[in-house]
Amino acid sequence: MAGYLVQVSRRFGPSKLMSNDRTRAVCKRLGWRCRWQGQVVFGYLKLTVRGARVAARFGPVVLSWLVLAVTAGCVRFEPRPLDPAQTVAELEARRLTDPGLKRFLEAHGGGPLPAWPLPVWDLERLSLAALYFHPSLDVARAQWQTAQAAIQTAGARPNPTLRLAPQYTINPERGLSPWVAAVEFEVPIETAGKRAYRIAQARYLAEAARLRLRAQAWQVRQQVRAALLDHVAAQRRATLLTESARVQRELVRLLEQRLAGGAVSSLEVAPARMALLRTEAELAQAQRQAAEARARLAGALGLPAHALDSVELSGEFPLAPELVDRLGSEQMRRLALHRRADLLAGLAEYAASQTALQLEIARQYPDVRLGPGYEYDQGENKWSVVGVALELPVLSRNRGPIAEAQARRAEAATRLLALQASILAELDQALAGWAAVQDQLRRLDALRAAQRQLIESVQARLGVGAADQYELHVAQVEAAQIELARLDALVQAQQVLGQLEQAVQVPFAPPEVLERNPRLSVCEESP
Repeated sequence: MAGYLVQVSRRFGPSKLMSNDRTRAVCKRLGWRCRWQGQVVFGYLKLTVRGARVAARFGPVVLSWLVLAVTAGCVRFEPRPLDPAQTVAELEARRLTDPGLKRFLEAHGGGPLPAWPLPVWDLERLSLAALYFHPSLDVARAQWQTAQAAIQTAGARPNPTLRLAPQYTINPERGLSPWVAAVEFEVPIETAGKRAYRIAQARYLAEAARLRLRAQAWQVRQQVRAALLDHVAAQRRATLLTESARVQRELVRLLEQRLAGGAVSSLEVAPARMALLRTEAELAQAQRQAAEARARLAGALGLPAHALDSVELSGEFPLAPELVDRLGSEQMRRLALHRRADLLAGLAEYAASQTALQLEIARQYPDVRLGPGYEYDQGENKWSVVGVALELPVLSRNRGPIAEAQARRAEAATRLLALQASILAELDQALAGWAAVQDQLRRLDALRAAQRQLIESVQARLGVGAADQYELHVAQVEAAQIELARLDALVQAQQVLGQLEQAVQVPFAPPEVLERNPRLSVCEESP
């Protein structure tokens, strides 16, 4: 190489120009072989040195510092392999006796517990246990964290670019370097507020994900409530059917005795036998439904089925008409139609679609790339002070993406309207169902009271010999049928009440309980 033109890092004033001897001394001390060119530019000494020696001496050092500067802030990959056998073992090991669950219940369930493990689990404590264990909430939290990380991505600024383009001249003029080296440095500048729109859109989507977490918590609670109600109803139905089957067996036994004595025909005994068979089949079905509901409850809690084997479940499901009146009030209706979690999430998604439209409109205006450039052209140093580059919006004005963003905004608006219509329908349906089931319960209560009076009358006549056991058993079978019908009406009332709670979705847990993984939080707080 013929030589490179470099600058000495030390600054010399205009009255302190170095002589040739001093310049040679400096070069010798630096280990350079150089010749004095006799120029001073902006107070800096301009030298021509032999590039081969400089590159050999300082090239590796400069390259090392450049690589270090580029990679210093890089994030390293940390592998986290998943072992299905380990995760299954962790799921199988979950129990309602978990010490972490005890601390969680004491922190968010009203203070210290009377005993541990709890002798009886009711709906409220089971709901908190579901918040502690259920994996769907972990998924919702992970989705929220992903949306939060997207805010950082949206706020990232584009990196500058450095382009090196060395060239070699085959037939240079005598005395000129055959090398042509060009260096370009570009800094991209986003225009029309694109970065601000990206950040706003990411924040709206993160807020929507946070609200979806609250909505998912309500879905989990409703699954727990429905499974517990099915389990309690199936158990009570099995109890009533067991008693009804016992009475029907006595009734069949009495009829068979009369058949043996010739007092009745086989045609009179056959209906009683068929009724007994139907009752026994219904009893087996109720027992199966109770087992299935118990397993479904375990799934709604995020636990394996065997975790509930020795757990006593509360069967208390008060109807609480005052709760229905409060949930069905005009204030609660407005609250559901304006402040429900999934509705607020839809509003946030609509705001994100609006910001996305603003972003696409802003992309009509091209970004600008600014930067100086340097070119060493066969001994001549050429500088471009300010270079400007931009995309010319000639063939495309971003019309397609703008139309898509407008359609997505309209879609988000229609989804929000459809959700409000669904909430309104849920409220009206639940209130109408509540009125109907209350009327049914009143009629069944009247029948129940009348049948009890009939049984008391038969028992009184039986005591004086005016009635027999057959008449008493018939009245008891009829009473069991009324009890079964009343149980079905009570279950329907509880289902309607659950629908009303689901329609209103009054928050049952503080947001901070949902937003942090309770299992990790309890581990951090424990000594």
